[in-house]
Amino acid sequence: MSQVTNIKIDESWKNELADEFQQPYFAAIKQFLLQEKQAGHKIFPPGKLIFNAFDSTPFDKVKVVILGQDPYHNIGQAHGLSFSVPDGVKPPPSLENMFKELKTDIGIEIPQTGNLQKWANQGVLLLNAGLTVRAHQANSHKNAGWHKFTDAVIRKLSTEREGIVFLLWGGFAKKKASLIDHSRHHVLMTGHPSPLSANRGYWFGNKHFSKTNDLLEKQGLTPIDWTL
Repeated sequence: MSQVTNIKIDESWKNELADEFQQPYFAAIKQFLLQEKQAGHKIFPPGKLIFNAFDSTPFDKVKVVILGQDPYHNIGQAHGLSFSVPDGVKPPPSLENMFKELKTDIGIEIPQTGNLQKWANQGVLLLNAGLTVRAHQANSHKNAGWHKFTDAVIRKLSTEREGIVFLLWGGFAKKKASLIDHSRHHVLMTGHPSPLSANRGYWFGNKHFSKTNDLLEKQGLTPIDWTL
């Protein structure tokens, strides 16, 4: 039985990433996660939500990519969508700053929820470079092999799709620009929405939400409804 049949992920992504699931590095990711659990470490997000971004936004539906670095590492926060938290969970500071920019950019009132599922359902791939993290230890799975996998995801979107708007926020995300064919896609870069960056003038005023919709509309695509 091929390894890919054991991966529970949206069929469109399973087909596109079939080669990646067969690679030794992906088997090593699975082994790493097993060892983490055997060592008694709690891992976020829950196993069934590790591929939530892919399940929420099929390959052929992706219009926008918002790239995060790492899942939230506190209890109840991570649910497989970058920057997003489940309903009822207080939005972390980076997400709060995203909402502030949304308000100044296009006038959307700051929402009562930090759950970005509605964006994902419209074609916004909320992709973290790393898909898992050890509880309470930020970036603790950075060497697990996930970055190789998500780099392959970005390359696949770059080569097989056209007109996607990639939003790269902060130094880590900007490094991924080299994986994208800029002649086929739109790449918008700015500082990270975290307070450390935003409060130094590197985030607010970027107008990425309205710029994204302008780029989509110029292609005859439905803009994103950023309200939640």
